[in-house]
Amino acid sequence: MKLPIDFPKGRCLATWLLTLFFFLSPGFASVAPLAPSKDFANQSVAIIRALERQHYTGKRMDKAMSAKVFDTYVKRLDPTRHVLTQEDMDEFEPFRFLMHRYLKKGNLGPAYEIFNRYQVRSEQRLNYILDLIPKWESKLDFDRAETMIIDEKLRKYQPNLAALYPLWKKELKNHIITMTLNNKEPQEITETLEKIYSNRLARLSQSKSQDVFQIFMNTATGCFDPHTQYYPPRLSEDFDIHMSLSLEGIGAVLQNEYEYTKVVRLIPKGPADKSHTLMPGDKIIGVGQGKKGDIKDTIGQRIDDVVKLIRGPKDSYVRLKVIPAKNTNTTTTIAIKRDKVRLEEQSAKKEVVSVSTEAGTYKLGIIEIPNFYIDFKAYHSGEKLYKSTTRDVAKLIKELQAEGIDGLIIDLRDNGGGALKEANDLVGLFIKSGPTVQIRTKYRLSRLDDQNPAIAYTGPLVVMINRMSASASEIFAGAIKDYHRGLIVGTRSFGKGTVQELKPLGKGRLKMTNAKFYRVSGQSTQHKGILPDIAYPRIYKVEETGESAYDGAMPWDRIRPTRYRAYAPLTPLFQGLAQEFTRRAETSAGMQFLKKRIALANETAAQQLISLNLDTRKKQDQALTQKELTLVNEYRSGQGQAPVDTLEAADPGPKEFKSILKQQTQYLAAYFISLSRKNGYSW
Repeated sequence: MKLPIDFPKGRCLATWLLTLFFFLSPGFASVAPLAPSKDFANQSVAIIRALERQHYTGKRMDKAMSAKVFDTYVKRLDPTRHVLTQEDMDEFEPFRFLMHRYLKKGNLGPAYEIFNRYQVRSEQRLNYILDLIPKWESKLDFDRAETMIIDEKLRKYQPNLAALYPLWKKELKNHIITMTLNNKEPQEITETLEKIYSNRLARLSQSKSQDVFQIFMNTATGCFDPHTQYYPPRLSEDFDIHMSLSLEGIGAVLQNEYEYTKVVRLIPKGPADKSHTLMPGDKIIGVGQGKKGDIKDTIGQRIDDVVKLIRGPKDSYVRLKVIPAKNTNTTTTIAIKRDKVRLEEQSAKKEVVSVSTEAGTYKLGIIEIPNFYIDFKAYHSGEKLYKSTTRDVAKLIKELQAEGIDGLIIDLRDNGGGALKEANDLVGLFIKSGPTVQIRTKYRLSRLDDQNPAIAYTGPLVVMINRMSASASEIFAGAIKDYHRGLIVGTRSFGKGTVQELKPLGKGRLKMTNAKFYRVSGQSTQHKGILPDIAYPRIYKVEETGESAYDGAMPWDRIRPTRYRAYAPLTPLFQGLAQEFTRRAETSAGMQFLKKRIALANETAAQQLISLNLDTRKKQDQALTQKELTLVNEYRSGQGQAPVDTLEAADPGPKEFKSILKQQTQYLAAYFISLSRKNGYSW
């Protein structure tokens, strides 16, 4: 075993001997300690050198960054503070302000020492729980008035190993209560728990040196910004998955959030999106094959291993056990039929609706754009009829105008972006000419312009966005807002305002942020996203989704605005539009249901403690179910439908939520048309 070099003074030999004692003590641990290779040392030096020279932020790997790397690394290993102790942290404290030196010299010994200690503690935890499982019915008291902290921000490190055992016992109790509330019998609970924790114990021994290197280096790269990542050679097989962030099979964007696999967003019109059962913010904790296959526990697994479980042949089913974002105290299992996202389903689509108001009846055209697509191969080869978002939307606008529409709604909800060229060209359909977006690199500022003076549509325009509208969607919505060309409605968008470049680095690859987007008004789309003119209730939690939910996300800022000629400001209309929206929302059964359902979800998520008394938990679970059922039946009554006895019979989900907001947007658009005509607006 190689001894790590360059430890803090007075620490090297004593610390390493203590680590050896942990691993060599009879009956103490069976997981072998891991050590870095020379190749990893060289790669560490190259990665940090590239980041310091080329990353957009110009950050240096200095003493302040060292503390950030240390804290993030420990949090990534032990986010709930149920494995490492305060004694461990005190021992590791000298590393806090030396990580920058270690990384620059390629000394990975301290990172491996922390990981090895985490492995030892994890094995102790799993063995303790496995010893309790066969006798949980006699050893655990579910009648005690006992609670457990579930808010990670409130959890502190336990002083020593002895203080961890009661915490581990509480975690097992909570797991058993959750399974009991899901109608599992004692024998099934025992068998399932033994399988889950035995598998987790087996996974500990499968950890490899390269796994530690990847975790630690991506902790360091993530401290520059969360979109900067290192991909080691072994991930080359699945590299396209990581780059495109879309999984062939269910159409979902996933990321590791400590020990969980978290749903970041759903690919529009993909299998998961069309199932209406999975939501951004949900955490996947198990995967099963087929409609009846056993659920394999995935807590603590690498994301590429979880991806392999989720992927599969077209028309087969995958079952996901998830912790829903709307209620983190429960679990649910959903089945999704695997399929490929069809290109034709990703294309822009139109519809026409008529809306009656006090001012009259208006015909509205609605164009839904799932993403910003273009056939680059056909475009670069000079084909005139290449497929693209802008060409499709221009054609749909002509068809809608032939039907005599009074106004147009562009629906960008859940549109995660795509081709920057298409965002620029699409803006050009609605303005005469001018810049659409500014792009700043570390060394220069450039911009994209619409140079075509032709305008495809000159009538009233409403753009719908939500938390999942990202990147190119934000560029389009931001330009429409800055030019005062249309009304932006919905919720704050994703906030993805950075550009990444892929660079080969040794045997691996480095995805690095090298530019940032700015609106023509000078405001960044980064972090803050686009704020709507009329704000809707938030279906997605800002704390769980979007750029601002990432640790270390680059901040919002602004630069000088570029020169552009905007239309007359729409602000004189905002107060009247907001009042009309509020008035309609107060009389809409759908909007009232949505607001109350969101409030209930927020109330549940705000809990800091959870009871470990079985009867108390049953009553809390029944009370929550009854509240949800009451809201559903209030909504059904408002829709003229009969009440239901269970949530399973008719619980409105994401599809219904989107429909409710779409309907409200139609009324708001009609009112916008009447106000704009009354006040003499023209575009």
